[in-house]
Amino acid sequence: MKKILIVEDVEFNLDLLVQLLEDDYELLTAGDGARGVELAFLEKPDLILMDMSLPVMDGWKATRRIKSDRALQHIPVIGLSAHAMSGDRARALAAGCDEYLTKPLDEDLLMARLADLLRNGQ
Repeated sequence: MKKILIVEDVEFNLDLLVQLLEDDYELLTAGDGARGVELAFLEKPDLILMDMSLPVMDGWKATRRIKSDRALQHIPVIGLSAHAMSGDRARALAAGCDEYLTKPLDEDLLMARLADLLRNGQ
């Protein structure tokens, strides 16, 4: 079973993601970017769902840290954010995200992107 790390500080959003994914994936969760980076190093998940607005260390910095490490840089990161401003997607991709999805999440799109990124082994 593929392992997904969800880095999300809003309990409601985390609960929704867990409910959506728990039947198909092994899930790990972190409530801030620093803990997300720590779990990425410890657990080497197959994919990371990274909220971009996080306490302690934001998702931008956490993604850059993960993608700068040889042991982790292959792990696909999907950036998640309520911000849909012009330039946010480009900023997320520049930080190292492999995909960027805005909230509220389109569940079908999320599941399709998860399948694509996990299948391609990016």
